[in-house]
Amino acid sequence: MMLGFLLARAGVEVMVLEKHADFLRDFRGDTIHPSTLELMYELGILEEFLKRPHQEVRELGGQVGKEKLTMADFSHLPTHCKFLALMPQWDFLNFIVEQGKAEQGKRYPGFQVKMQTEATDLIEDQGRVVGVKAKAPEGIIEIRAALTIGADGRRSILRERARMQVEDIGAPMDVLWMRINRLPSDPGLTLGHVDAGKMFVMIDREDYWQCGFVIAKGAGDELRKRGIEQFREDIVHLEPFLRDRVSELRDWDDVSLLTVKVDRLKQWSRPGLLCIGDAAHAMSPVGGVGINLAIQDAVAAANILAAKLNAGKITDDDLAAVQRRREFPTRATQRLQVALQNGVIRRVLASSQPLTLPWPLRLMQHWPLLRRIPARVIGMGFRPEHVRTPDSRAHH
Repeated sequence: MMLGFLLARAGVEVMVLEKHADFLRDFRGDTIHPSTLELMYELGILEEFLKRPHQEVRELGGQVGKEKLTMADFSHLPTHCKFLALMPQWDFLNFIVEQGKAEQGKRYPGFQVKMQTEATDLIEDQGRVVGVKAKAPEGIIEIRAALTIGADGRRSILRERARMQVEDIGAPMDVLWMRINRLPSDPGLTLGHVDAGKMFVMIDREDYWQCGFVIAKGAGDELRKRGIEQFREDIVHLEPFLRDRVSELRDWDDVSLLTVKVDRLKQWSRPGLLCIGDAAHAMSPVGGVGINLAIQDAVAAANILAAKLNAGKITDDDLAAVQRRREFPTRATQRLQVALQNGVIRRVLASSQPLTLPWPLRLMQHWPLLRRIPARVIGMGFRPEHVRTPDSRAHH
């Protein structure tokens, strides 16, 4: 959506396909990081964006055993917004669609969003991708294009159809997501609680908690066998104040399993096709950075490709240039996520003894300056992109 918007803004004709009738999906990445908010500022739409209902998180905290701690402080970032914004992803996507269409007719006439249309296959001509076949309300349709972008997530149909090689990096965990009502008297938390063998993440969404219970990879079936009552007790053990509400989880239908994958494509492109976001590199939920890496990919792709697309001179090397630009931040982020997964999460899930604060986190409590490091990595990423594409309306 973001890439479609940026290309249309630069004067390229774009069609974005969305297989559902709306964007309402539960438990998608809802964190909008300072790097993304900075892009909104560069596009001149930040003020409008922040009028949408959202929460602002200036610090990330948590609890290890009995000890409370602060892990990241965003107040020193060199950005206009020194906070994480929490906003449901459907609101974010609807906002981008509205910016493209604008209040007065179409702001960018080349920006088309086709709902209830699912790309099911590639159209190829002499080894080059020249468009997609899609299932639409009117039947199977063909859409031909100078460039096809695979931004269809970690289970990407397009990368599968293109027979692209995926390197599986692995993850030792899965996450059970759920929502539990929040009362005004509840303590303020973002991140959550780690104790022997258990990790529970809580994100404050004003009227409810979005909760993630981290489990060892593939342990979902075993947990289900123990029954929902035992699962509720596991939650209460970590967060006793939820005792009067865990019964809201009536059965396993109220709990969604997120299978965690960390992988990346060896090559992000083929002639006529480029994959970005989770389709090019599925991220772990550690740090909640997946959506923001995807948006950074979109900005880099627009910066590199917009003028070439307008001139009708897109080459295979232009597509490879997007991977060259974004490969380092992808690999660096995944390396850090894997280190945390293996060094911290795997050990926590395997432990049966009460946990104490590891020394780097203990240092952080004594030296608040150190909290700026994780804030920088989470909030900005390893290579923040900036909008370099022109606004085609500015020339009218």
